[in-house]
Amino acid sequence: MSNHSQPHSTSLPSDNLTSEPQPSLEPSLPTPFATERQRAYIGVFDSGVGGLTVLRELYRQLPNESILYFGDTARLPYGTRSQAEILQFVREILTWMVQQGVKMAIMACNTSSALALEAVRREFKIPILGLILPGARAAVQQGSRIGVIATPATAASNAYRQAVQEVDETAEVWQVGCPEFVPLVEQNRISDPYTYQVAQEYLAPLLQQQIDTLVYGCTHYPHLAPVLRSLLPPSVKLVDPAVSVVAAAAQELELLGLRNIRLPLPTRFCVSGNPEQFAQVSVQWLGFTPTVEKINLPEVLSQIVS
Repeated sequence: MSNHSQPHSTSLPSDNLTSEPQPSLEPSLPTPFATERQRAYIGVFDSGVGGLTVLRELYRQLPNESILYFGDTARLPYGTRSQAEILQFVREILTWMVQQGVKMAIMACNTSSALALEAVRREFKIPILGLILPGARAAVQQGSRIGVIATPATAASNAYRQAVQEVDETAEVWQVGCPEFVPLVEQNRISDPYTYQVAQEYLAPLLQQQIDTLVYGCTHYPHLAPVLRSLLPPSVKLVDPAVSVVAAAAQELELLGLRNIRLPLPTRFCVSGNPEQFAQVSVQWLGFTPTVEKINLPEVLSQIVS
């Protein structure tokens, strides 16, 4: 049985990344320190297996990077939580990730990106990337009648509409909260007739608006691609913000001189809930059975949401 200790870049194209250092990109820091930082993990977190869609993109676009993946499975779903709760969870996860020495964090969770990104960027010194602005930019490149399927919290925050209209004020945006999708993905019920029925109900108001583009406003939703594609007209383009956030991460690492040019360390998979359950559900999307650690997050003093 293979596990996460097999190098994650073996079966994936290198996307023209050479293993030779680029002299012009070497930071002006002492070499041992630079190498140490370059080799540090990128932290990726979500409420569960949804963030694996971002992890797959990291494997594809940045095969040399080492990844620390955290799924807050003990507290999922995030999409029905309050802003105060989400902010508290994100602070705890980022505090732990900083303790693990990550060089960057990616919120592989649209709910966290919508409700906590700005606050934690002010509090933590590492670069933190969210999904919504990269997703919005990708959407307006595809169309002007944009549907967003998201968790209730993300939909209610209006984050996608605001981000899309910042990029293109003429674009029209319709958002639908889809509370049942995350539990169905986490329970591995994608092929259930019930899932098709629920998806049909969620898509109906968007199809009435004759959308030309549909954004996955939650990282769990690309796992539902076969279901959604079967219910959408072929002309509707699907946008996965994971692709864009990883491209943004690549750019940021380059600018900061933090791109890893050596072989990656094995991916570390950590959860707050049941490790066996996470391993079982994730194997179909990873292509191998991960070794999963159970982590107790540090308690962080709650602050008032500004």
